[in-house]
Amino acid sequence: MNLDTSISELPLVGPVYARKLKRLDIKNIGDLLHHVPSRYLDFRLVSKIKKVQPGETVTIRGKVASIKNIYTKTRKKIQTAKIQDSTGEINAIWFNQPFLIRNLPVGTKIALAGKVDWFGRTRSLISPEYEKVWPGKPNVHTGRLTPIYPETARVSSKWLRAKISFAFSETKNNIDDYLPESVKQDLKLSDLSSAIKKVHFPETYEDAEKGKKRLAFDELLFVQLKAAYRKNKWQQNQATHKFEVNKRKVDEFINSLPFKLTKSQNRSVKEILDNLERKIPMNRLLEGDVGSGKTIVAAIAGYVCFLNERQSTLMAPTQILAEQHFITLKSLFKSYKVRVRLITSGRVKSDPGRADIFIGTHALIHKKVNFDNIGLVVIDEQHKFGVEQRARLIKKSKVKLLAPHVLTMTATPIPRSVALTVYGDLDLSTLDELPAGRQPIKTWVVPPQKRESAYKWIEKQIKKDKVQAFVICPLIEESDKETMRQVRAAAAEYENLQKIFPDLKIGLLHGKQSAKQKNEVLNNFKKKKLNLLVSTPVVEVGIDVPNATIMIIEAAERFGLAQLHQLRGRIGRGEKKSYCLLFSESRSQKASARLSALQKTLSGFELAELDLKLRGPGEVFGIKQHGFAELKIASWQDEELIREARNISNKAIENPKKFSKLLEKLKTSQIAPN
Repeated sequence: MNLDTSISELPLVGPVYARKLKRLDIKNIGDLLHHVPSRYLDFRLVSKIKKVQPGETVTIRGKVASIKNIYTKTRKKIQTAKIQDSTGEINAIWFNQPFLIRNLPVGTKIALAGKVDWFGRTRSLISPEYEKVWPGKPNVHTGRLTPIYPETARVSSKWLRAKISFAFSETKNNIDDYLPESVKQDLKLSDLSSAIKKVHFPETYEDAEKGKKRLAFDELLFVQLKAAYRKNKWQQNQATHKFEVNKRKVDEFINSLPFKLTKSQNRSVKEILDNLERKIPMNRLLEGDVGSGKTIVAAIAGYVCFLNERQSTLMAPTQILAEQHFITLKSLFKSYKVRVRLITSGRVKSDPGRADIFIGTHALIHKKVNFDNIGLVVIDEQHKFGVEQRARLIKKSKVKLLAPHVLTMTATPIPRSVALTVYGDLDLSTLDELPAGRQPIKTWVVPPQKRESAYKWIEKQIKKDKVQAFVICPLIEESDKETMRQVRAAAAEYENLQKIFPDLKIGLLHGKQSAKQKNEVLNNFKKKKLNLLVSTPVVEVGIDVPNATIMIIEAAERFGLAQLHQLRGRIGRGEKKSYCLLFSESRSQKASARLSALQKTLSGFELAELDLKLRGPGEVFGIKQHGFAELKIASWQDEELIREARNISNKAIENPKKFSKLLEKLKTSQIAPN
């Protein structure tokens, strides 16, 4: 048995348990041994029964003197046992576990661990951990720092402890460490077998931390190695075309724009144009805050592609965003004879003749579009596409080893340490400032008692200044689930607001509507036929309505900071002052701290850092991140460990002979390509 052995090879783990363990991302023995505890119960104090005191957490050893069920008035069962050792006896109490009468008959030698308390007038161990004592067999559940693991239905920590104990005893002599000794010494890391033992069977909390540090380092190292492998493979391609950058014509185009580029836009344009002149195809991530002007940077790259008589393509995650890009690029290129074509699953818009820039959704992959002459692929909101979808678009544009230049963009601000780890295969450009003229947005958190006065203020603003407002709700329809009853659904809120604002025209937008319905509602809103637009977060990206200056977000505590920031970015695009109202009925201090942070800062990067500290990476990247590996052991906040892992990853790629065991462990066949 070794770390690659299937989990189903363990005794008493059949297909049913294998499926349950798969939910915990455990498929083999290695996964099981890398399933680290979330915390530990300190059962190290082993005491004689006579000495134990109420309030103590202890382990005792003795034998079962008696055990029986007691029935309450509501017919619930309480299991009560008397445990004896040479110094006295103590009661053990469990609730609704009638099988214990059969499992622990009188005379059973037993160890119990838990907190001693009063049950009635008797000292008792309440719901203690227990295990039978066998000569020569070590304790697994008592008498030590006992691990508590992330669990799933019918897979308890007790069950996991037993399986991990058996698996480690069977494999500990077959665990081959893949890190060179010099690396472990330099970074003060435990060897792999020792680290696994320290995590699951620690003698001290310091031991547990040392073991976890090594496993966390390995996790970060493999994330970075995969990125380095993808980068290495990508660089073996040749660009479809080594572009010549006509600086005079590019400067003419930039000077013709109705606004001046920011410093970070100019810097990013230079980085991209430098890439386009090389033989190796560009593979760059353009990361920019909401409204920082990523589209114009991509448009300049597309213009260089056009000047080199090559086509480019821009893929967006939604039809709304694709159409927005189509309108923007048509306007930017109207004086330059650049033909822009829109391709979505619903329709194809085109200029007569051949197109120079294709814009579309994932339909770009499936429609029969001739991509033989594509020199540049731009992927917007890249994290919303699966790895395979991105790869298929790039592959479609590829001829043998000739690959197009690729620019991926994201408006989700990501802390730099995280971005360099997750997207280590990409070069990074960052837009960290907003274009001149963008109005700062005033943000307020609105408690329940101020809701009515907020509604009066909103109506006054709309009527006086002739502005429009978004109202964002987390759900489409009312939920029956207890936890969701307080969440205002879009459909119900639409009806509610019609009663509150009888003089205003209100529209409803959500993801279950057809493309035709969505476009009709959006067009009415853009043409100012609607005063208020009630919507689900479908408006998070791609809707640009300069006259919309008020953003109302219902149940704001249910959104991550990054998503709230994205939604807020839908306003503040015109000359008028804009306002974001966060309606929340939550009394949670944590939720209050997060929403208060949004009041104080307009920087998406600062908010992303805060979200990382408060809620973890899941919130930085949104609810569903296709192709984004969630860390099970390491933390995105451990910048020092991330930096050390990146350093070793680079050394391994540069010196494969020294790191041969590590690179063998890297399963390259399972690494999705760019």
